Amino acid sequence: MDLPLTDEQMMIRDMVREFAHGEIEPYAQDYNTRGEYPAEILKKLGGLGLFGMMVPEAYGGAAAGAVSYSLALQEIARACASVAVTLSVTNLSTEPILQYGTEEQKRKYLVPLASGEHVGAFALTEPEAGSDPSSLKTSAVKKGRSYVINGTKQFITNGSHAGVIILIARTSADRNGCSAFLIPSGAKGLRVGKEERKMGLLASNTVELVFEDCEVPAANLLGKPGMGLKVALGALDSGRIGIASQATGMIGASLSEALSYASERRQFGKAIIRHQSIGNMIADIAVEHEAARLLTWSAAGLKDRGVPFSREASIAKLYATEAANRSAYRALQIFGGYGYIRDNKIERIYRDARVTTIYEGTSEVQRMVIARETEKLA
Repeated sequence: MDLPLTDEQMMIRDMVREFAHGEIEPYAQDYNTRGEYPAEILKKLGGLGLFGMMVPEAYGGAAAGAVSYSLALQEIARACASVAVTLSVTNLSTEPILQYGTEEQKRKYLVPLASGEHVGAFALTEPEAGSDPSSLKTSAVKKGRSYVINGTKQFITNGSHAGVIILIARTSADRNGCSAFLIPSGAKGLRVGKEERKMGLLASNTVELVFEDCEVPAANLLGKPGMGLKVALGALDSGRIGIASQATGMIGASLSEALSYASERRQFGKAIIRHQSIGNMIADIAVEHEAARLLTWSAAGLKDRGVPFSREASIAKLYATEAANRSAYRALQIFGGYGYIRDNKIERIYRDARVTTIYEGTSEVQRMVIARETEKLA
């Protein structure tokens, strides 16, 4: 089943599908094997207008909307999840600036992000503050016309390459006394710490960011003081559509890989897809893919219509990411020993899928959000 897409949405989907097949798929395995940041691919994605898909044209964006963004991200994730998450985090970074930024901030920081000149980063997580952002310790102390920032952020996607970092830091002792800041690359007192050696997403940059008396102008405050958690949680709602889209694309890749292999591999005198146990696994992956697509597009459609979508985004993120892990497991099982070999795409998908149930809100946090929002409907 397909949703009734507009001509523009289908054009975007088909354009990105063609690009992903010709410009990402042939090189994805090499980038991941070397653990290399795919700078050339990202530059081309910027040229296609994919870094500011929900940003108005006045600020250099494509104004394509959340459904188009989801479609594009699914196609990219089918080829390479590392590229998809880099793109997803940059799009996530544009939204707080668009919603809360001053005109000057939008011109200075949003335009380069939307055009693809820069990638963005979102610095919320800390060594001792993950699922509970209100417990973060990084501080921003007002000093004249500046803020002085001290603390450490962890697991920051794009941290080494970001042109601007959206930072959430504590500005008062109150539990919710946090504010959001725009930190440009090269800011004095900002240091990139260790690069994480991850299980998957090996072509995605993930680092520690260390702030040591990092002084930024008060003009870099995003929104008003004390709005940091509101900024963060709003961004994460949109980000969950991105992660659900990424996971859905990975399910699609698992299905394609499993179908191709099961149709060619012969055992006991026939293609293994003709064996009921294998056919059942193919069917299960197909069901997961269909359900994840529809849930994700439903959340994206609500966002495009300007109505609340927090519950639906969490539902999509929860289902799609857990389904991506189940589907990768089934696909690798179909491949047998060949699926366990590092040069096989399904092995990469299996590793890449694991983190999707963790970042931008664990599955446990999604269930908390869904329960809370569902209670409101009772």
